[in-house]
Amino acid sequence: MLIFTPIFLPIAMEMGIDPIHFGIILTFNLCIGNITPPVGSALFVGASVADIRIEKVVPMLIPFFIALLIMLVIVTFTPFFSMFLPELFGLTQ
Repeated sequence: MLIFTPIFLPIAMEMGIDPIHFGIILTFNLCIGNITPPVGSALFVGASVADIRIEKVVPMLIPFFIALLIMLVIVTFTPFFSMFLPELFGLTQ
């Protein structure tokens, strides 16, 4: 977050992407990265707490990963879904 935000935010704003929408997309991407292998620290902690090998957990989670990726595409390319509440409260320009 600390590395990519200062690099990509000016590029996103130059492309006409709202900074709040960009933050939502960036946070959603980082959350997906936190639960997917090979880095997925939350996935490894969950498997460790449940005392299940990671090789048994990942195949069962593939449908959820697919659903998250589809939702990421929807949130990214249709800003209405992610910007409804900020616009409702007048937080956008």
